[in-house]
Amino acid sequence: MKAEGSSSGDTWRVLAITLAIQAMVSMAMLTVPAIAPAFAARLGVPVSLLGVYVALLYVGAMTASLLSGPLVRRYGAILVSQTGLVFCSFGLCLVLVPWLPAVVLGALFIGLGYGPITPASSHLLALNTPPHRAGLVFSIKQTGVPVGGMLAGMVAPPLALGAGVPAALLVVVVFCLLSAAIALPLRRVHDADRVPETPLQVAGLMRPLRMVLSHPALRRLACTSAVFSGVQLCLSGYLVTYLHIELGFGLVQAGVAMSVAQVGGVVGRILWGHVADRFFGATLTLVVLSLLMAASALTTGIISEHVPWILVLALAAVFGASATGWNGVYLAAVAGLAPPGMAGTATGGSLTMTFFGTLLLPAVFGLVSDMAGGLGVGYMLTAIPILFCTLVLLRAAAAEKA
Repeated sequence: MKAEGSSSGDTWRVLAITLAIQAMVSMAMLTVPAIAPAFAARLGVPVSLLGVYVALLYVGAMTASLLSGPLVRRYGAILVSQTGLVFCSFGLCLVLVPWLPAVVLGALFIGLGYGPITPASSHLLALNTPPHRAGLVFSIKQTGVPVGGMLAGMVAPPLALGAGVPAALLVVVVFCLLSAAIALPLRRVHDADRVPETPLQVAGLMRPLRMVLSHPALRRLACTSAVFSGVQLCLSGYLVTYLHIELGFGLVQAGVAMSVAQVGGVVGRILWGHVADRFFGATLTLVVLSLLMAASALTTGIISEHVPWILVLALAAVFGASATGWNGVYLAAVAGLAPPGMAGTATGGSLTMTFFGTLLLPAVFGLVSDMAGGLGVGYMLTAIPILFCTLVLLRAAAAEKA
């Protein structure tokens, strides 16, 4: 992390760059879940296959996150981010093809584009953010994820209904390519620290993960992030389907609820970053978030179609503030624990565990929900692993005070 004397202008300039890129790749990831019923109908497949689609996204993301440390050091964080945007665009173009093998390949490419974005941005922010602002700055940057989800929920469903599924996907392709083009002039300054001689070796693919697993504090954070990220994807990936198919709300209404959840995530990330910096510290803040997340999951599972719409939106906002609001506090803690100059590598290794949760939990969520007869049961059951993480984090907090 950069010293106290780092320029405020540098910090906020880099924050703006990384926030915009994060929002675009997040929108690329969440557009298909936002229009899942219409997308599945176009392909002629059951909506329950959405869990497989999400799993494929994160297979690509896990692979890319492991490679991201050496890629950032060799080519620069901006170029790696631009390449990620192009990969997401190409993947969405493949997803446009109404043929399952093309959709599978497209999901993998979108994941490959998404995976290196957070390690690249962590590298840039670690070099340009003083420690006393780390929680807030990293949390603001991570609002790009719910902002992208909010855009997906607001833009994609009306376009899918009015102009068709291809139009909804092509708009996101254009947004991603424009963002890559806008970032081009920034390479000269912000990729100046790259080391072109950095080797890219398959043998070293697991090195970032080994670094994290050998460090007790990083390992603890990474394991809890696997559960939290899985719950986050169960919220953003299944909420539209749950509200539309099971509770009978309109597709546009369900998309609005998803957008509200993402707005809650935006507000939550900034709020929790400030709370972590000024009051509780990262670990206790994550404890509070886990309790709020568990309560929200249980409540989401027991609501019915008779619940007033305004209360559904309020619940979506609270669930989003917790299940989508933890990431910035987590990433700031990882960057702070990383060895000097290794924030990107530590983030990449930690995100491998994070992405493992997004790969596993939504697929299990879909399977269990099918077996139990509804997504509501799935949401209620997610409270169990969340509360287990609460216990792990409470023990970690006690160890920090000892």
